[in-house]
Amino acid sequence: MPKAVSLFTGCGGSDAGLVAAGFDVVMANDIISYARDVYLANLPETDYRVGDVAEIESFPSAELLVGCYPCQGFSQGGARESGRSINYLYREFARALRQIRPKAFIVENVSGLIRENNADIFADQLTQFRRAGYRVTYAALGAQDFGVPQERKRVIIVGLRTDLGLEYEFPAATHGPLGFEPHVTIKQAIGDLPRWPVGEFYDEGFHWYYLSRDRRRGWLDVSKTIVSNWRHVPLHPMSPQLVKVGPDAWQFKTNGRARRFSFREAARLQALDRTYTVHGEDFIFPHVPARSGSVLQNQMKQKYRVVGNAVPPPLFEAVARALPAIWD
Repeated sequence: MPKAVSLFTGCGGSDAGLVAAGFDVVMANDIISYARDVYLANLPETDYRVGDVAEIESFPSAELLVGCYPCQGFSQGGARESGRSINYLYREFARALRQIRPKAFIVENVSGLIRENNADIFADQLTQFRRAGYRVTYAALGAQDFGVPQERKRVIIVGLRTDLGLEYEFPAATHGPLGFEPHVTIKQAIGDLPRWPVGEFYDEGFHWYYLSRDRRRGWLDVSKTIVSNWRHVPLHPMSPQLVKVGPDAWQFKTNGRARRFSFREAARLQALDRTYTVHGEDFIFPHVPARSGSVLQNQMKQKYRVVGNAVPPPLFEAVARALPAIWD
């Protein structure tokens, strides 16, 4: 099996896709300790190092390097401040790339990375990767077009070592109008789960900001994007429809019960399911020790966070499988 090193790994969505594509992930890294806990509960064979990637002096040899460095300054749902230092962690990825010299690399980030106001930062990323000796290409892909029951547009950057003399071609859509299967719906993904899973969803009211847009999709639709902030997670389809009542203002059409997706439902909508674990069950989310505030809220907040930050495994699997046969 070709070996892979994974940086800015999170709870294992990208790496679950790599394992399904036939890779052996020999090292993973993230700064969030609970992401490590979830990862090892589902993909226990990897050497997972918690801490700042800048403090890792050496990396194991590998044929593939992957990374999903933080995106807060590029995300539509984030602060959108391109000057923030967190947006320059790609330089640590480039450092690992120069040291490991893998045959290929894959980077995943939010679609906002290629907006005009981020052009300089994006260009610098591509320049650093090319100077490291790689032929680089990129594309914006929709996770829903690869079997993920959720709208999630992401930029994928792929590089092949220049001396290989090869070009990368992005995979064709497998679902939706451009694929050979229909999009996977919310009902297909979570229809078998309890309708009111007490203790597994953020059960507070709906703030004006939450109701500044339509957060609901029906059972037969693809979900809206799953986010890491538990307050902004989309509505479950059992909730009443929302109707627009003014500029950036929506309200429920009826007084029926309404709730956000639970963290477990959000995980299913990210395709963090039994297809991508070694134990054959949906992703396990270990107990979180209380640090402050409500024990239950602390646990849910951490779970929502790592789920929302994850890369849907089917998307990463498709991108990895499209790599040319360069591993022998």
